[in-house]
Amino acid sequence: MSIKKSLYLPLALVLAGCAHNSPADSASAKHWWWPFGETAPKQQVVVQPDPKVTQAWLDEYEPRLREALKDSRLELERRDNLLVVTAPVDASFNPDRPSMLLPVTLGPFSKVAKLLEKDPKTGVLILGHADSSGQAQLNRELSQQRAQAVAAIFRLSGLQRDRLMLKGLGSDMPRAANDSKEGRSLNRRVEILVTPQDTLVALLAGYNQPSKTTAVVAAGQIK
Repeated sequence: MSIKKSLYLPLALVLAGCAHNSPADSASAKHWWWPFGETAPKQQVVVQPDPKVTQAWLDEYEPRLREALKDSRLELERRDNLLVVTAPVDASFNPDRPSMLLPVTLGPFSKVAKLLEKDPKTGVLILGHADSSGQAQLNRELSQQRAQAVAAIFRLSGLQRDRLMLKGLGSDMPRAANDSKEGRSLNRRVEILVTPQDTLVALLAGYNQPSKTTAVVAAGQIK
């Protein structure tokens, strides 16, 4: 079955916990998903990553990702200890079927997925974002569906379950004001956060602790 056809199939997901917390014990577990009906990985101890190792990894992967994204509408940004690939919704998803990727995006996404799949130490977090128009719950669901559509490409490319997570954030993390058409367009996006797996586990732990989330965002690690 081709990737394009596979994206049109319903995606089965299972509720799971985040990072080092057990799904049964974590109050925020219900917000995190491992794609495609699989159980959560075993508990992981959060180890503070070595900044030098992380920066060396970023130095190696940034030019490789830029080459994979060349001539596409996807954007690449380096944020502290992350590489972030941003897919603008207006250029990436079908306007008539808002959670379906346009065929033109499959090639660039597949190139990125294949590049990352080869490195078992790499982790990927896919975040769906919406603008503030309409009902908040519907926006959150749509952002989740868009994150799932992108995750499908990474999973079909061979990325293992313990290296791939996703979340729909709705309009919780805008990157522009929602009071203009241009601002709302910027806020409708899917972000692919790429980093060494140890760094990703530490990042997810910060998400699991609401008191630290603001600090994470302020540091520019997630928008």
